[in-house]
Amino acid sequence: MASLRQWLARWRLRSAPGAAEPAAGGATCKYLAIIMDGNGRWAKGRGLPVAAGHRAGAKALRRVLEHALDLGILEVTVYSFSTENWNRPRDEVDALMQLFVEMIDSQVPDMHERGARVCFVGSREGAPPELVRRIEEAEALTAANTRMTLYIAFGYGGRRELLHAAEGLAGEYAASAGADATGTAGRASGPAFTEHDLRRHLYAPEMHDPELLIRTSGELRISNFLLWQCAYSELYFSDRLWPEFGPEDLDAALADYAGRQRRFGGRRAAVEGGAAADPAATGGGGAS
Repeated sequence: MASLRQWLARWRLRSAPGAAEPAAGGATCKYLAIIMDGNGRWAKGRGLPVAAGHRAGAKALRRVLEHALDLGILEVTVYSFSTENWNRPRDEVDALMQLFVEMIDSQVPDMHERGARVCFVGSREGAPPELVRRIEEAEALTAANTRMTLYIAFGYGGRRELLHAAEGLAGEYAASAGADATGTAGRASGPAFTEHDLRRHLYAPEMHDPELLIRTSGELRISNFLLWQCAYSELYFSDRLWPEFGPEDLDAALADYAGRQRRFGGRRAAVEGGAAADPAATGGGGAS
């Protein structure tokens, strides 16, 4: 059954409008990020409470994740609750916290059965103890799975992540300097940090940079999401509200991605030859 479902998923993707050859410099998208936006507007348009929109959004996420698994996508990172979301009305925040508990109880066992690892990234400060316990249990249950990794950005903000990483790197350097019995005379020019040094202190250092970032609801911004990791991500904006987003919409986004040329700051010919396939090797984007 699983192999038939995978074949059907790939057939739908090949049949999607705009389907093209894989993006230059790599295969079809394997590392995906999603800003799931529009739950509140979906509920408001139907005269429903905001909580109903979040529940419909949770069902949409399940549909999309199941399809992503069938397509062989290796990592999906979803923006579920930002640092700024704590400023929403108390009753909405409380309903979201309860929904997270219910989602973990109802969806994680199935994700585990299908070989997916679940990892929460961000700060759990302020989360109810019951939810923190469920998060820890979900991560422990799925830790050994390798088919796909689902990163759930919870209590997450891109700027806060970078500040956290910088503090960790500074602490590492301070500890190293403190262990130097000769003092700091030999370090007058300061440390020569690399991008790899900072990445080691991100919430999930092992996370691949998303190749494609999808945002729903027609908004055209990334809203403090994965600021480091999405430096070279392709962006796709859908007018659909998140509860309406389904497998066919994911297919359309992936087909659009497949038709793009990813240059990472280099020229097309160089990228196709493999010379600039790694953004870290190019020193950044620069002029077009």
